[in-house]
Amino acid sequence: MYRSMLLLGIASALAIGLGGCSVSRFAVDKVGDALSGGGSAYASDGDPELVAAALPFSLKLVESLLEKSPEHRGLLTTAASGFTQYAYAFVQLPAERLEAVDLERAWSEKARARLLFLRARDYGLRGLETRHQDLARRVAANPSQAVSGTDLADVELLYWTAAAWGAALGLAKDDPTLVGDLPRIQALADRALFLDPSFGDGSLHAFMITWEMIRTDREGDAASRATAHFERAVDLSGGLAAGPYVTYAESVCRPLEDRDCFRGALEAALAIDPEDQPAWRLANVLMQRRARWLLEHIDALILPPLDPEA
Repeated sequence: MYRSMLLLGIASALAIGLGGCSVSRFAVDKVGDALSGGGSAYASDGDPELVAAALPFSLKLVESLLEKSPEHRGLLTTAASGFTQYAYAFVQLPAERLEAVDLERAWSEKARARLLFLRARDYGLRGLETRHQDLARRVAANPSQAVSGTDLADVELLYWTAAAWGAALGLAKDDPTLVGDLPRIQALADRALFLDPSFGDGSLHAFMITWEMIRTDREGDAASRATAHFERAVDLSGGLAAGPYVTYAESVCRPLEDRDCFRGALEAALAIDPEDQPAWRLANVLMQRRARWLLEHIDALILPPLDPEA
């Protein structure tokens, strides 16, 4: 994405100089292609603070291009994924660390994160509608039927739309509107998993770890289903991604009040060397920070075992 910034400056100049003519739209589309195709400079960066400072500018640039080319599928995908990741890594997680010292600000930041997730969801739905007309309305009416026409080319957008929508729900469980969206999120995620179970080196299975614990349309033991997804996510990532371990600790071990499971999963996340997979460096650094914070607060998150001599 950084490499594309030089092109973006050229496109901006063209857009200003050429006004509303078709050449301007052509230039924007070409830069949009370059911008949406590059993200490795962020993903491989080991300095989260640098990325946190750079991302808002980049996301607003994407939105500026979308004003000129509102149906650019690549830019819509970049917006959906970018706002989702920014909201989680740099708004929601810091807000959770704030809760112990400034509850009011923490709530404010979580509300901001929820709005960013919903913005990402809307971009995702718009992206899907570039190939499937009126999909957002049809998903609202009959989710499973609406997504049945999507195919392999839609998996990335299905994933990011479901992830953003689910994250918004996680921050607003008392919002009846979002709670009512549960079947829609399930339909998007299930369809993506059906079409490409190995998508994103296990990203879909990592998402399903959390989702299996809250979905309402399946019978049986939710923890067992979530554990199966966790094991598959670890397998597909070669054990080099910290995210599935942290997700498993928070979504499965913690609700079960299983301290050994919780600690073991987080220690496994911390044992990963971010340099072993440079393309995932940023995600691993962030997830390892999360793992350390969770371990430091384990007694507040899971009640310590009773002392039999007490």
